[in-house]
Amino acid sequence: MPRFALLLFLASLTTTVFAHEKVADDMARAANTFTASLNAEQKTKTLFPFESEERVNWHFVPRERKGLSFRDMTEAQQKLAHTLINTGLSAQGYRRVNDIISLEDLLFEIESATRTDPKDKASVRERRNPAKYHLSIFGEPSMKSIWGWRFEGHHLSLNYTIKNGHLLRTAPHFFGSNPAEIRQGPRAGLRVLAEEEDHGRTLAASLNDQQWKQALVSEKAYPDILTGNSRKAKTLEPLGLSTADFSESQTTYLQQLVRTHLFRMRPEVAEDRWKEILTEGPLHFAWAGSRKPNEPHYYRVQGKSFLLEYDNTQNNANHIHTVWRDFNGDFGDDLLRQHLEQDHGLKK
Repeated sequence: MPRFALLLFLASLTTTVFAHEKVADDMARAANTFTASLNAEQKTKTLFPFESEERVNWHFVPRERKGLSFRDMTEAQQKLAHTLINTGLSAQGYRRVNDIISLEDLLFEIESATRTDPKDKASVRERRNPAKYHLSIFGEPSMKSIWGWRFEGHHLSLNYTIKNGHLLRTAPHFFGSNPAEIRQGPRAGLRVLAEEEDHGRTLAASLNDQQWKQALVSEKAYPDILTGNSRKAKTLEPLGLSTADFSESQTTYLQQLVRTHLFRMRPEVAEDRWKEILTEGPLHFAWAGSRKPNEPHYYRVQGKSFLLEYDNTQNNANHIHTVWRDFNGDFGDDLLRQHLEQDHGLKK
């Protein structure tokens, strides 16, 4: 390798390491500041061993969860929790998180509008409660350990794993929106995941007849993302249209689509992951359902190391689910495997 090229490579590597360390340091500081504000009972709800099975017990439906919920925090603690949440996201990602949480109040208004019994309204309020989002920390946050944290509630699951202050994984991460578009009231027109839908449609609409035949894997959209809340990401058959058969403009559309999902995460880390994806060879784009607006549809993009899924079928195609999975990196599986091999003598 020429000396100049080698220097550029080393500079890029140094920048990447520094970026990961900066993110990990931000997270550790925010996590420790948050936990320092908690009383003994709150810590019992928040803190888990890194090896706990709870770390991989993720979901995205409105159900009871472990972890400390916002309704069990003081206002000051909620602000500290948001500081931690913000360390893992880009500006647009953090905005999406807050918009998704705010939709719980809208769902409460819609679902309680016809209820006359106060007990029924109270039941709906319990189910559709923007304070029912939970924060959990696994292991001891530091720059010299393996640890992780999760923020989760209805239509959100953000999972992070850090090792020795510089290796970071941000999967699985789930963003959903119900409704996908608010169609009446003072917030009419808000589409929390608009780019995720629009970039997918742009790419699908650009395909010629032959390409469309390859990309369309089902005339009917699937009722939900196919991977669900599986512990380990399912390696789906790479059906659909290979990017090797894309035009230059279609490649640009596909890259915009993938980056929209990926760059909801902290941009320094997302950029590094994006560079990895670019070296992995062709991606596959698959579509199911209709290309017409307001009709059920589904798409996925699959590469060697990742899968992103998008589904909009529920509530008359006005209810979006999206997920990003890393085949080897979900919940830091690759980092944990390295740790066991290097530090505990586990054979490969």
